Amino acid sequence: MVKLSIIIPAYNEEKTIKQVIEKVKKVQLKGISKEIIIVDDCSKDSTRRILRSINDGSLKIILCNKNSGKGAAIRTGLNNSTGDIILIQDADLEYNPEEYPKLVNPIIDGSAKVVYGSRLDAIRKDIKNMYKLHYFGNLFLTGITNLVYGTKITDMETGYKVFRKEVIKGINLRANRFDFEPEITAKIIKSGYKIHEVPIDFVGRKFEEGKKITWVDGVKAVFHLIKYRFTD
Repeated sequence: MVKLSIIIPAYNEEKTIKQVIEKVKKVQLKGISKEIIIVDDCSKDSTRRILRSINDGSLKIILCNKNSGKGAAIRTGLNNSTGDIILIQDADLEYNPEEYPKLVNPIIDGSAKVVYGSRLDAIRKDIKNMYKLHYFGNLFLTGITNLVYGTKITDMETGYKVFRKEVIKGINLRANRFDFEPEITAKIIKSGYKIHEVPIDFVGRKFEEGKKITWVDGVKAVFHLIKYRFTD
């Protein structure tokens, strides 16, 4: 049976962490077993207390001793994963786990080894409820990606990234924070893999609701996209 490792990096997500875990657990995938790995990046709110209170031996819960960033939390999850397929799931409610079949099927049927969930259409429909800076910033970063790497993707910054474990086996990931998105995208493309996209739903948050990524991270993303074009 194919195993899907679902990595959930979490930092200060006390309002949503239990809901996300329950949603992930409820997803049924025919012929696929699930390995759920939650990595708490030394949260300062009640996230760690909530995770400690969960009595479920089917979950791998890792509590980091210091805050190192989303990228570091994902790398910790990757180091503790045993699945054939890896899926990244944010710990908020912006992404819906019910869309796992749509994300995983292209890998299962052999038509892709890397799948990104594109939020483009969903964001356009609900842009009034999002910061337009995030929307246009993502368009810009995706455009830079396509220009620098000769690709035709629509959503480089998406949190839903799915790939066969073999894809990242030989990739040296160093990113600690939000630079994980441009780094893994750049290195996947440079390794010769094509990114297959599927449209997904998306409910964007604002800063007062817990959104963490800022324009500074966007500037850093441009730097890393260009950097990884010429270095490893």
